[in-house]
Amino acid sequence: MNPPVIYQKAPLPVQVELGKTYYWCACGQSKKQPFCDGSHQGTGFAPVPYLADKEGIVYFCGCKHSRKGALCDGTHAKL
Repeated sequence: MNPPVIYQKAPLPVQVELGKTYYWCACGQSKKQPFCDGSHQGTGFAPVPYLADKEGIVYFCGCKHSRKGALCDGTHAKL
């Protein structure tokens, strides 16, 4: 499997709703970043579910290399 496409080397801030599930794009090919639009078909990647445990801004990973899954962990600074 090829590595994911780096969408951007910065987090993507999104206002989330408590209790709502969001599907983060893990492949980097979605045109609806940071969320999945099905572009991963045939790549070996799958969307990663993120269940919002609070209301507010969440910083989703834009580089697709975070060790925290859907959320930014600062890995983009090392790419």
